[in-house]
Amino acid sequence: MTHTHLTLDDVSYLLPDGRILFSHLNMVFQPQRTGLVGRNGVGKTVLARLLAGQLQASAGRCLRSGPVHYLAQQVAASPQTTAAGLAGLQAPLDALARIEAGSVEARDFELLAERWDLRQRLESEWRRSGLEHVRVDTPAQTLSGGEASRVALSGAMLSGADFLILDEPSNHLDRPQRLALIEQLRRWPRGLLLISHDRQLLAEMDNIVELSPQGLASYGGAYAFYAAQKAQQQARAQSLLEQRKQERLREERALREQRERLERRQASGERGRREANQAKILLGRQQERSEGSAGKLRQQQDAARERLAQAVRDAAGQVERAAEIAVHAVPQPRAAPRALFTLDAVELPFVPQATRRISLSLGAGRRIGVIGANGCGKSTLLKVLAGQLPPRAGQVRVQAVCAYLDQNLAGLDPARGAAEQLLAVNPAAGEGRLRMLLAQLGLDAEQASRPSGQLSGGERLKAALACALYADPPPQLLLLDEPSNHLDLPSLQALEAMLRGYRGGLLVVSHDDAFLDALELDGWLEAGPEGWRLRDGAGPQGGKD
Repeated sequence: MTHTHLTLDDVSYLLPDGRILFSHLNMVFQPQRTGLVGRNGVGKTVLARLLAGQLQASAGRCLRSGPVHYLAQQVAASPQTTAAGLAGLQAPLDALARIEAGSVEARDFELLAERWDLRQRLESEWRRSGLEHVRVDTPAQTLSGGEASRVALSGAMLSGADFLILDEPSNHLDRPQRLALIEQLRRWPRGLLLISHDRQLLAEMDNIVELSPQGLASYGGAYAFYAAQKAQQQARAQSLLEQRKQERLREERALREQRERLERRQASGERGRREANQAKILLGRQQERSEGSAGKLRQQQDAARERLAQAVRDAAGQVERAAEIAVHAVPQPRAAPRALFTLDAVELPFVPQATRRISLSLGAGRRIGVIGANGCGKSTLLKVLAGQLPPRAGQVRVQAVCAYLDQNLAGLDPARGAAEQLLAVNPAAGEGRLRMLLAQLGLDAEQASRPSGQLSGGERLKAALACALYADPPPQLLLLDEPSNHLDLPSLQALEAMLRGYRGGLLVVSHDDAFLDALELDGWLEAGPEGWRLRDGAGPQGGKD
């Protein structure tokens, strides 16, 4: 029996503009659960498509022992697409229908490949995944984004592939859907390569592989082991960098003292020559020798400085770039009223009956995670508090200075730069200081001036955070709707540290349990079949998961 594997053999890939995305990658992916992590833009999706055979390497080879099924981040569906088509099984199911109607075409039998129970297996997989209402002829456009992703994954589970490659499969899934996804992946018996920033999913992996500008590195173990190894690696790299910097300082001091000694000897020799009664030709030769010695020393010292600088650059290259969002300089809000807001018999628009009505008062400094299934009204609640949607009934009183970031960051003007928009909400700070704050958040001068509509998702989040946190006055209540979307792991961890440093009131909607756990929340507002329920506690289920 052939050993199942995916192999990268000295693989390089050039972007259409000629830039090198990555080069000389070598790795064998074994038939186990492997998580692929790395910063946004480093090339994870391109690498996945190379491994799946959807792209060709610029150099080197991608070897596959058998069929590979690749599931992209975005599941595309036309108006005519059915759930069967979304699962990638429309052709064999159509062939089955024609055979059942009497077809004897050889092509139909080839497409079906003796999978006579394919329809029953697919619908059984959907039932096991909590998609009981889906049938093979269900129009794909009637499915939510999360449902569509899991329908496509169900088809992948029945593909018979040796390897599944999944690109961010938990994007936009709510908490129950994420748990269902985990159960689906646990049932997969063969090779799996998972691209994700979802730490809950990565905790299920047998091995973590990281793609960085330095190449591919395999860490072994699940996410917790990877994180510990990574922290130790970066601590050693940082220590080496500091050591090289100190060595450069010591050597620079020694070189300076050496140069000063030579200059003193030259000055003394010059005085001696002026006082000595020697022929001009002899004095000239002595001066030439002295200048030659000085020139040779300058060359030696320049070479030594370059070696020292290169040693520092080499050490710095082993230290990852600072996290994309700074963890310091978070403004503290002014004294807040005792109650940040009060909802009195409020009826929310456009939400199910069970969670339509809510009465709630939130005290100053409370940090609350808002959880519940997709469509239950979490985002609508934040929009009502932010004044972007009127309630159907009841009274909304918001006493605090409030800042709201929705999932699409609609508060940013796509035609204006972050620096211009930040100056508009805090004109007294001055443009220079505000640009420095943006730089601390990871937006350089060019990014801060570029129209925000041209920025990446992570860059737009940083711009929106800046306009919220550095406004004058700073917010006493921060409303965040899925702020961890679009962020890679280092940026996500930096955002967590930043929000831990914010001491105002916080109401944050997220389906990412690891993200919520990291924010040091003191309570949970849960939307469920019984309506809204506010409770104290450390974890989304009333305690640590």
